[in-house]
Amino acid sequence: MTTNTSFIAILTNYILIMSPYLMLGLLVGGLIHVFISSEKIKKSFGAKGLAGVFKASLLGVPLPLCSCAVIPSAVTLKKNGATNGATSAFLISTPESGVDSVMVTYAMMDLPMAIIRPVTAFASAFIAGILQLFFNDKEYGETNEAAPTSCCGPKKTCSSKTVERTSLASKLAKTMKFSFIELIDDMAGWLFLGIFAGACIEYLLPANIFESLNPTTGRLVILAIGIPLYICASASTPIAASLIAKGMSPGMALLFLLVGPATNISNIFVLNKYIGKKGVVINIIAIAVVALAASYITDILYAKMNWSFSFSADHNHIETASWLDISLAVAFSLLLLRSLIMIEIPKLYKKFMSKPTSGCCG
Repeated sequence: MTTNTSFIAILTNYILIMSPYLMLGLLVGGLIHVFISSEKIKKSFGAKGLAGVFKASLLGVPLPLCSCAVIPSAVTLKKNGATNGATSAFLISTPESGVDSVMVTYAMMDLPMAIIRPVTAFASAFIAGILQLFFNDKEYGETNEAAPTSCCGPKKTCSSKTVERTSLASKLAKTMKFSFIELIDDMAGWLFLGIFAGACIEYLLPANIFESLNPTTGRLVILAIGIPLYICASASTPIAASLIAKGMSPGMALLFLLVGPATNISNIFVLNKYIGKKGVVINIIAIAVVALAASYITDILYAKMNWSFSFSADHNHIETASWLDISLAVAFSLLLLRSLIMIEIPKLYKKFMSKPTSGCCG
């Protein structure tokens, strides 16, 4: 247990460390959403064979959509001609990685992990897409059905909106709204839990507690927990950083970063309708196998290259933080608090006061 730093100080340090990079990542995500036409994306996904899978895998990596918010987008793309392979690739690479989560990974972990994470997300998506092309070319679902709406927030997924021809000022305004209102609304609950859980791990657990953890057993436990449950990519990062700081290997932390955001049990049932049982099994196997392989390779790389991981929220980052860092941390905290008060708390209240509706994030 951390004895020389209070829990509040650790929590504050977490917010100070991740806020500048998360805010930048959210801004880039908003720029991608507003300035890249959805028609161009649909056209890219319509490519057949390996080309469609490659483009879907690549395009999904920077998009800041969570595991269930990506479902309506992917279904819409499939109804516009995307193959099972391209659809599966997009469904995997998008929640596993995003420009926001990559920036937070760099802030709270290190540059190698910030590179390995999106590369592995692309690899698992591309391999799953190829397997779909060879073993699951059957079409599923009805073409005249409306795509499901996002279950991560109160609105339809933002990526399904039609991008109108508007002025630059209007586009920039839409970018700011999407980046700092809609995206944070979608992730608020998970971001809060991720930051809070990471701070709890740092404060409560003794140093090096995970050093004696059996690598094989630990990885199997992470797979067993991570595949059916869900945590968004950005929210999983502070937890993974704390686990490494307490002795978990970088490879095992990477496994957690990949399988947690990629799947959840509710999405599995939804996807069964659109890519079939065989397609769902292929996706899960591809995610698990590639993530496991990347996990072992990552540990080997860190050992061979002597990469050091020195993150600890136990240090006093407040004393060394710039005014810009503090300003962004305050701005992020206020935006997060707004989303929690206006979106998450009313949603939880409604859930407890009435019969809960089916959803994939809550």
